[in-house]
Amino acid sequence: MGVAKISEISASSKKSFEDAVRQGIKRFASTVNNVEGAWVKEQKVVVTDGKISQYRVNMMVTFVLNDPKPAKKKSK
Repeated sequence: MGVAKISEISASSKKSFEDAVRQGIKRFASTVNNVEGAWVKEQKVVVTDGKISQYRVNMMVTFVLNDPKPAKKKSK
């Protein structure tokens, strides 16, 4: 049986919310194994001079923990 963990991350993009999600997952998966999925918890934009300058998302990312390796038995 596997055990999963959830981490909250934030990501941003100058292009779109979809790109922010994609970039966040890509970066997270580069440091954590077994990423299974994500829930976009929040979306917001940064406005500069009346125009959207950044799309930001907060996500809950689920990943499955690796099974522990059995301890090696010491020889006598």
